[in-house]
Amino acid sequence: MISRRLMLGASFAALALAACEGGEKTKAAEGPPKVINFSILATENSSSLETFWKPILADMEKSVGIPVKPFYATNYTALIEALRFKQIDAGWFSNQSGLEAVRRSGGEVFARTFDPTGEDGYKSVLIVPANSKTTLADVMRCDKSLNFGIGDAKSTSGTLAPMTYLFAPNGVDPQTCFRTVKAANHQANLFAVARGMLDVATNNSTAIRLQRERGSPVPDQVRVIWESPKLPEDPIVWRQDLDPAVKEKIRQFFLTYGKGEGPEAERQRKLLSQLSIGGFLPADNTHLMPVREMEATEALLTAKNSGDQARIAEAQNALDAIRAERAALEAKTGQPIVGQ
Repeated sequence: MISRRLMLGASFAALALAACEGGEKTKAAEGPPKVINFSILATENSSSLETFWKPILADMEKSVGIPVKPFYATNYTALIEALRFKQIDAGWFSNQSGLEAVRRSGGEVFARTFDPTGEDGYKSVLIVPANSKTTLADVMRCDKSLNFGIGDAKSTSGTLAPMTYLFAPNGVDPQTCFRTVKAANHQANLFAVARGMLDVATNNSTAIRLQRERGSPVPDQVRVIWESPKLPEDPIVWRQDLDPAVKEKIRQFFLTYGKGEGPEAERQRKLLSQLSIGGFLPADNTHLMPVREMEATEALLTAKNSGDQARIAEAQNALDAIRAERAALEAKTGQPIVGQ
């Protein structure tokens, strides 16, 4: 499994460098679509997401001049596969699912969100009930006494970050360490911990703050016992082979939405704030580099736990290559890449 991941990482490294240097080739466009299908990240239940996204997508439809339909899915893999089979044209992804969309589904990052507070990045967290005496040491004891909630397998903050920064470095396998392990979205895990249905679960700082801003009492019913280093904000991804003229209209919509002064800009910012989004900034596939580094770090830790020297060397080389690529890009642009 590590070898497959490393091969994918190497392939993506070449892709990202080519994109950065302007050498990436895309498939021929098939002409403008009659409908733009836009996927929505499954961070909470679809009815809540529909309430908040419906007016934004209506604005997008008006701006682009093509009908826009939302695409909701219960897990991130469904969104990746939908892009692969051209059931969707663009969408809001997490970083890890966005990385898989680029690797496997002909996706391309063209924008990314930023936080309305001005904080560039967010954190993965572990939460327990507020009245619980459970500590991080209790969680890491690995004695099968706790019921654990993890995120979607392709969730950056729900799975990849806690595995990379907490569990893997300490030799902890959640599947064998807890009494039960249930995978769900951030909202479901947050409510399950607050109600005492789970002893501990992964979540993220944005999801918790968003519930507090919506007036929910739930954030006060949980307690954070661990947080990760800062993670990059979410990417917006489209199909590489989407019609170029349509791409440009979509790009302009996202990069100008909620910007400027006046009642219309204020209305747009208010809609975005309900999703804890301050707006959108231009981005490309290099936005996903910190997630590639996280994957490679986890792969190295897994290899070290196996004791296989060949696997360790292979994993170390892959991680060193990504770090060198990142350093070269930061030196070229003069800008640090958020994450790690």
